[in-house]
Amino acid sequence: MKKKRFTEEQTIGALKEHESGCKVEDICRRYAIAQGTFYRWKSKYGGMEVSDAKRLNELESENSQLKKLLAEAMLDNAVLKDVVSKKW
Repeated sequence: MKKKRFTEEQTIGALKEHESGCKVEDICRRYAIAQGTFYRWKSKYGGMEVSDAKRLNELESENSQLKKLLAEAMLDNAVLKDVVSKKW
């Protein structure tokens, strides 16, 4: 998995700068990011605090773990159904 270059604190700090009146171009130049990156951050973290962003990441990781568990359980269930349906 690719390592993130900026932390949630830095990302939200950049968004707060924009809310305070700084231009997007200046922020992008200061952080050395593209404008598309800034607007992607804005769509994901817009209006959040740092604690909210950390909680979001925790929930996303927990969700991925639960999806893996569900997929494994469904696979086990399918294998058992296949075994039961075969004639010996």
